[in-house]
Amino acid sequence: MRATSVIACAALSVAGLLATTGTALSAPAPAPAPAEAPLQLGVQPGSAEAPQPAAAQAGKPTTPTGTTTGPCKYTATPDDPSPRPVSLPPDPTPTPSKGVVRVLLATNQGPVLLTLDRAKAPCTVQSFLHLAKSKFYNFTTCHRLTLYPTLKVLQCGDPTGSGERGPGYSYKDELPTDLPLWPNDPPTSVARLYARGTLAMANAGPNTNGSQFFLTFGDSRLRPDYTVFGTIDRLGLKVLDRVAAAGIVPTAEDPAPVDGAPKRKTDILLAQKLF
Repeated sequence: MRATSVIACAALSVAGLLATTGTALSAPAPAPAPAEAPLQLGVQPGSAEAPQPAAAQAGKPTTPTGTTTGPCKYTATPDDPSPRPVSLPPDPTPTPSKGVVRVLLATNQGPVLLTLDRAKAPCTVQSFLHLAKSKFYNFTTCHRLTLYPTLKVLQCGDPTGSGERGPGYSYKDELPTDLPLWPNDPPTSVARLYARGTLAMANAGPNTNGSQFFLTFGDSRLRPDYTVFGTIDRLGLKVLDRVAAAGIVPTAEDPAPVDGAPKRKTDILLAQKLF
């Protein structure tokens, strides 16, 4: 079956979901933006005093335990439990590291087709596919849009929409080594070009990958501290362009922000592996 046909079928399913459920997810309150684009793009650490999910309060585990024994060493983070029930990903030996996998993000703004590259980041692809299969990303809100001249991304992957939560586990970085310098930067620069169409993981520091990821809709200048694990298709970029064009929700402190919740609220209704 052609990719366009699969996307069309998925779009019909999403239309049914919208008709029956609406878009009841709430957007997070945006934070004031700094004057310049940061060279880092991360996950906000969760609060130690944050209330536990209802299932956790009822004694039902919502986060995995232990560490997998395969090469990826997915490790449970009991201090940062998952807001949704999910297990540790499969961790076979060796980790599948050849070929690409197509994943559809069916959003309320339109379909975004991702191509995941196992060779670039096998553990990351393995985790992302596991979370998609576990419906972890379904009905989640992309909580952060950045519109700096040198940082243009939409960040997604936290079911709470706060930017503070993950899947209850973390795993190692698979950092890119082939990214070009930012144009006109000197050879000694630490910054690299994350080009338009890049799919990469957000994190809270070294080896803290979880579920949050960012979709790059404009060339961005960042340290090469973020695992690149795929690309975004042409139609998906058009969806992101529409979201970006609408801007960011203003605040009393910043009436024209460049970092915060997108005005055009973007919900992932379905994340599904295609082929």
